[in-house]
This record gives sequence, structure tokens and C-alpha cells, in this order.
Amino acid sequence: MQSKLKDSLFFIAFVCGHKDTTIFVITKIVIYLYRKYLDYYCARAQKTMSKTMNTPERIRIKDIAKMADVSVGTVDRVIHGRSGVSEASRKRVEEILEKLNYQPNMYASALASNKKYAFACLLPQHETGEYWTEVESGIHEALTTYSDFNITVKLRYYDPYDYRSFAREARSIVEMTPDGVLFAPTAPQYTTPFTDELEKLDIPYIYIDSNIKEAPALSFFGQNSHQSGYFAARMLMLLAGEDAQEIVIFRKINEGIVGSNQQERREIGFREYMREHHPGCRIWELDLHAKRDGEDAQMLDDFFRAHPTVKNGITFNSKAYIIGEYLQRHRKTDFNLMGYDLLKRNVDCLKEGSIFFLIAQQPTLQGFDGIKALCDHLILKKEIARENFMPIDLLTKENIEFYYNR
Repeated sequence: MQSKLKDSLFFIAFVCGHKDTTIFVITKIVIYLYRKYLDYYCARAQKTMSKTMNTPERIRIKDIAKMADVSVGTVDRVIHGRSGVSEASRKRVEEILEKLNYQPNMYASALASNKKYAFACLLPQHETGEYWTEVESGIHEALTTYSDFNITVKLRYYDPYDYRSFAREARSIVEMTPDGVLFAPTAPQYTTPFTDELEKLDIPYIYIDSNIKEAPALSFFGQNSHQSGYFAARMLMLLAGEDAQEIVIFRKINEGIVGSNQQERREIGFREYMREHHPGCRIWELDLHAKRDGEDAQMLDDFFRAHPTVKNGITFNSKAYIIGEYLQRHRKTDFNLMGYDLLKRNVDCLKEGSIFFLIAQQPTLQGFDGIKALCDHLILKKEIARENFMPIDLLTKENIEFYYNR
């Protein structure tokens, strides 16, 4: 449009016989009028971009093309940074994009590209109904929600009590060269070799459940483990009373390995609170064998026989039901037990009263949000928050049903 106006004015100037001076003046006028026209058109376009409910309506590429007097293809090339556009056209398009505060529709672009994305997830081995079942459920829910993006997920599993198992499965994922990785890390010294390889291949990765500060991921979804343990100590001691002289920590351990960083950091936070507020309270430890469940009952018998005055305890893993069901079988109603996660057996014990408190951490949401973050980063080109903490939800038999039904 600008070139057509110039041609017309050149002709008028030529006819008038004042070609050089007039062309200079009129060119300035043309540029001035064009800018005024552009301001008016952009303002008008912005006004029409809202409906009755003030919902923004995305301006179309062909609208921008019309305003810049270029083709739709030219606008598309400018938006996506491709070559084949003259400098003058590029400047006109960019000026309009800036005035309109135009944001490309990455969702539509992703759908149009029809590209396939392969993600890999590495989780601890688990049985149906355990904590990681809920995480997996969230992953599959995200797959359904974002199915339009042609994403697939390959799930791999490692033994949480065997660092070599983690290393083997991590190597297999590196060999897959996926577009993105979601995983629950193990100890830092075994996690960082994996993340180093992913970074060499420029593969983004996201942590769930526990965070490794030594190897910062694209994002983390889970609780603040230390704060969770600190909070748990406070709640347990409210139950125990100020005069409580002893408590017990129950663990599941195999060859000195507790199974997750999350549990270790919870215990660190727990002990910090106890040192600060109850330094005289003795903390006993009972380590149940992670791979020999048949020994649990005998070990619990031996502990309570040796420590009959211990009336308060906690476990930082998701298997509080082991102790809760033991307490029910032995009709031991004078013991306050606290645990983590809403496994069905844990919730049953909570309702029966053999577990007093459970702390929930929304594992389904962790799985879902982890996959969503990979989609947002890789496909929709969105900024991703580095840390995404789950709430520390304290549940009792009085509020558990409301939590499920919210």
C-alpha cells in the first residue's frame, strides 16, 4: 500500500514540475501518514480483539499481512525467524507485531507440525496400589490430555534399594535418546552421571518426588522434604506431649539403603526440629528389612517388648500400614503413629485409628505436572518454574473423606 501511494505522488509531483523538492517533501508526508494509518489500524484491531465477556480473540496472520501489505507467507516467515524476507518487509511486519503485542499460537503450530515426541520416565519398582502407582496414573492421565501433541512415554523401573539397578536403567534411557525425561532420582552420586549424559545430549529432564540440588533439573515437582520432616516432628510432639521422653522412627532398609532421598531428607528435618525443641527426647530407631516382609512382625514384637514405654512413632516412607496393621492385631490402642501417603492400606488404618496422622503429597499431580512441563517446554515453548512444591497436607480420620471428595 505504501509503494502504491508513493507511485501516485511521484506522478503528481512530476506533473507539477517540481520533481526533486516535491518528492522529498511528499515522501516525508507519506511516511508520516503511513505511521498514522498504522497506529489507527492497530488500535482498531486491538479493540475488536475482545468479545462481550472480555475474552481476547487472537488476531490472525492474514490480518497482519493486510496491515503490512505483504503476503501471509511473509508474515509466517518473520514470526518463525525464517529467511526469504526483504529487510523492509521484515521491519514493517515486526513493527506491527510489536504494536499488537502479538503472541504466536504455539498450540496451533504444534498441532500443524504433526511432530512426534518421545519421553522416558524412570520410576522405582512398585506393586499395584503402592505410592508410585499414583504417580504412574498421573503420567497416563497427562498422555491422554496431551494426546494431540503425539507424545509417547516409555516407562522404566529401578530397584530403589540397589544403586546399580538405577545406573543400568539410566543407561538404557540415554541410549533411547528421548526428547525429554521425567524421573525420581536416587542418591546424588548415582544421579549426576545420568544427568551429565542427558545434558551432553541436550535432553531436558525433570525430577519428581525428590530434588537433587547438585544437578539442577529443568524443573522439580514434589514436597520440600526437609520442611515436611520438620513439620511432621512438630505434629508428632503435639500428640506426644511436652513431657514425652522417647519416640521411635521406623524405617525400611536394605543393606543400609532407605530407598529414597525424600525419606532421608524428611528425617533430617525431623531431627532438626527435635534438637531445637525437644533435645531431651530420646529417638529410637527400628530398621525393618525392605525385602523380608515376613520378619516385620517378629521385629516389632521384639521392639515393643524391649521398649514398653514408647508410645509415639513415625515412618517417613509410604508403608505406615505395616505398623498400623500390627497395632490393630495386637489391640495396641495407646500408640500414636504418624506416616506418609494415601495408600489404601494406610487410609484404612487411619480410619480405624491405628494411624493418627498421614501426610499426603499428591503423587498423581506430580506425575501429571511432570509430563505437562515437558510439553510446555518442548512443544509450547513456555517458561517453566524451577521448583514446584506440593502442599504438606495433614490428614486425619475426620477429614480424609473431604480430601478425597474435593
